[in-house]
Amino acid sequence: QVQLVESGGALVQAGGSLRLSCAASGGTFSSYNTGWFRQAPGKEREFVAGIVWSGDGTYYADSVKGRFTISRGIAKNTVYLQMNSLKPEDTAVYYCAAGSLGLRIGVRAYEYDYWGQGTQVTVST
Repeated sequence: QVQLVESGGALVQAGGSLRLSCAASGGTFSSYNTGWFRQAPGKEREFVAGIVWSGDGTYYADSVKGRFTISRGIAKNTVYLQMNSLKPEDTAVYYCAAGSLGLRIGVRAYEYDYWGQGTQVTVST
């Protein structure tokens, strides 16, 4: 079993930056691909970014491409989401998720086996 804990969410002004962290314990997190998803009130959970277990491959939703960067820590048990040029539409609860997907980065929530509890990101105008 893998346990995931997100942190780093906050209230920030538009144009600002935040770095979210996803810390893993238990299981073999280093062999799982990791994705960041977000869910705004009244909307479905959507894929934001993903990274292959080795850290060699990444994939981003079009809405965040060029602004967000996903990366793995040196110890491989933490995944980060650096968010720059934040917009009000980025406001959501952000979740990290882990799944055994080989070299493929899943963009659908059902493809991931483990989830954190989420961290709130609010971007004000």
